Amino acid sequence: MDIHTKKNLPSAADQHLNRARMLISCPDGPGIVAAVSQFLHQHGANIVQSDQYTMNPAGGMFFMRVEFDLPELASKLPELQKSFRDIADKFQMEWNIHHVARKKRLAIFVSKEDHCLVELLWQWQAGDLDADIALVVSNHLDMKEYVESFGIPYHHIPVTADTKPEAEQRQLEVIGDDIDVIILARYMQIISPTFIKHYRNRIINIHHSFLPAFVGGKPYAQAYNRGVKIIGATAHYVTEELDGGPIIEQDVQRVSHRDDVNELKRIGRTIERVVLTRAVKWHIEDRILVHNNKTVVF
Repeated sequence: MDIHTKKNLPSAADQHLNRARMLISCPDGPGIVAAVSQFLHQHGANIVQSDQYTMNPAGGMFFMRVEFDLPELASKLPELQKSFRDIADKFQMEWNIHHVARKKRLAIFVSKEDHCLVELLWQWQAGDLDADIALVVSNHLDMKEYVESFGIPYHHIPVTADTKPEAEQRQLEVIGDDIDVIILARYMQIISPTFIKHYRNRIINIHHSFLPAFVGGKPYAQAYNRGVKIIGATAHYVTEELDGGPIIEQDVQRVSHRDDVNELKRIGRTIERVVLTRAVKWHIEDRILVHNNKTVVF
């Protein structure tokens, strides 16, 4: 490829400027893919990627993710969304269209453990996390200087059993109305149902995940004492059921009797960093559809 050819290629920024993603979930039936494809074609859009999945062709749910390019997307998007409602109503769709050029705004919650927060900041600084980190909220001051070195606002909001409602109200105030997703990067506080309802399927948590699972304090010590052979981590959306929300991503690593508690913790931290980052990336790339307490990840 010569230099003149390269000059004619659209940049990544240009591609994002006119690129959108459509997510659809609805009862399965004939004609869904054809209707969506025909609609986009009639409006001058070019499909660049399409994924679909059906739980059961006879009476199950259907899920679809479509990426498409449309010239002058920003000005045409409102009319596109309005026009699509007839198709959505016909097939009983839950749907949305995301303009890729609009980066999602993230709020990260953290306590004292820093490994997940540091990974997200590294990924963001390297340009591998295509989002804006709007702020970090913490019930401790440990990470304040580090976070502010990235030019990111840090809000210290202490939480006690007696002040939890007031603390959560303050958190909602500093978050504001334009945050797309909240990431609990080892934030060691239980989120109340009142808080969750403001961000349904938009709060991502990470926690250790052993086989077998260990609850309560000092999980790695419990795992060591039981001689576990596999440890791992789970990223999920937060619901009112503690650590029981829709699972986005999981990973595991084999361990042995040679690994002491500190080594198990080190391995666990690495897995948590990787799993949480994957889950966040998939969310901001509009790859996740939630149905009941499960996810479909394209």
